[in-house]
Amino acid sequence: MSKIVVVGSIAMDLVTITEQVPETGETVFGKAFSMVPGGKGANQAVAIGRLAPKQVSMIGAVGQDAFGKSILDNFTAQGVLVDEVGTVPETTGVAQITLFENDNRIIVIPGANKTVLTDTWMSEWDIIKASQLVVLQNEIPHESNMAIAKYCQENGIKVLYNPGPARETDFQMLPFVDFITPNEHESRMLLPHLSLEEALAKYPNKLIVTLGAEGVIFHNGQSIERVPAIKAEVVDTTGAGDTFNGAFGFAITSGLSVKEAIKFATIASHLSVQKFGAQGGMPTLEAIKEHEQYEKTWYFE
Repeated sequence: MSKIVVVGSIAMDLVTITEQVPETGETVFGKAFSMVPGGKGANQAVAIGRLAPKQVSMIGAVGQDAFGKSILDNFTAQGVLVDEVGTVPETTGVAQITLFENDNRIIVIPGANKTVLTDTWMSEWDIIKASQLVVLQNEIPHESNMAIAKYCQENGIKVLYNPGPARETDFQMLPFVDFITPNEHESRMLLPHLSLEEALAKYPNKLIVTLGAEGVIFHNGQSIERVPAIKAEVVDTTGAGDTFNGAFGFAITSGLSVKEAIKFATIASHLSVQKFGAQGGMPTLEAIKEHEQYEKTWYFE
């Protein structure tokens, strides 16, 4: 059995690189186009698979199309177990990504991801129950996330919840998860009546807010701490947050503290933005160990 289970979205990313974003009614020329596997859930599973092959299982759905088969083959190549990835009579999810001025703009078409529902689950619950950590995001139905989080709490399984893209129902998840990793915008939507400092103090070692180039901020139970980002020559930021979440989850299940897990995940996301594609730059454990900021005291089997 795998020690981490990711339940979430699976998609094919349709990526356009452009030096100009069109205004309404305008047509412009782009520089390049490519199709690469993506989806927040799939990205986080691959990020873990790169670090720990065959120690992560993916639960989700793809469509009966060429994208679905290609994505399943990619999972296997990246060390992700796919016994619980279903093929349904829908289109595979698609993310339309525009890369412009070292940043990304994304439109998600859910497709098969809408069918990730827990009503008929049987073996899926067995895999979750045998795991150490379940990773969730917001590109599958909220009802599924709630059912999974409640089940994990009842069975003593930790949950890492990445509330992206933000939904009004995100607050309902807070009592049932162990770690929640919004970016700054998502954290404001999650806790609109609290300042960032107040929110962090209310959820110590649980609310972990990613701030892009400003690093990551959290409350350690006594004070607020910031783990700085590492400067990089940015090629593509797509998937950097997913790399962070996958690496953080892997580090937590390997016994690192919250702060040390954040530092480890910061190195992973730093390396990821230096290559093209959401999954293309996700590092192996060996690559992270070669980084100058890798702590020699960290131990991974």
